[in-house]
Amino acid sequence: MRDNALPRILPFALFMGFIGIEGGLNFLQGRGLVAISDTMILSLYPIKTVCVAGVILFYWKHYREIIWRDVTDLKMGAISISGGLLIFALWITLDFNFATQGTPSGFNPGLFENDVIRFTMIAVRLAGAALLVPIMEELFWRSFLIRYVVTSDFSRTTIGTFTWPSFLITALLFGLEHHYILAGVVAGIIFNLILYYTKSIFQCILAHSVANLALGAYVLLTGEWQFW
Repeated sequence: MRDNALPRILPFALFMGFIGIEGGLNFLQGRGLVAISDTMILSLYPIKTVCVAGVILFYWKHYREIIWRDVTDLKMGAISISGGLLIFALWITLDFNFATQGTPSGFNPGLFENDVIRFTMIAVRLAGAALLVPIMEELFWRSFLIRYVVTSDFSRTTIGTFTWPSFLITALLFGLEHHYILAGVVAGIIFNLILYYTKSIFQCILAHSVANLALGAYVLLTGEWQFW
């Protein structure tokens, strides 16, 4: 089990480790304990993206559950895209104070004065959100953890197997991973439902990618950086 789990856990753990470092630096900066600029903290994102992408590429041959020919299933694709757009719409409306943990600092590329650097950071942030994060998170949440809750020998559990504990636990933990807890829980529920209906990790990745890309476009158009 360990050999199967590590390729799905490590990219997610590395990503969360970087988030912890960013959060720690923001905390220390806010209390004047370290002399570090906002742009330096934001500059960790490309490093995080490259490191996590490198781990995923290293383990790529292990991800047999991602069946790329599923892209040809137009019916399932339409469901996934619709689900992703629904998640985006709910994400920007369920930002209630009581359901938010901490104060989201967001990712504001406008802090970079140099045009080339600013547009590069925007491109990297969009690519990370729309391509890397969906693969990383769906491998962890919908391929590994949701099956691991069913049985510790998760690789023997068919993709899309439903049990109430695995459904509820992963949805709740997915919400707690994000600043916007309620929006995260609702998104976790929808992603899980897409998994159960399509039996496809690819379709979950597609839905996640659509949600994140739509959110990125919304943030860039409105300047609501807290959602990033």
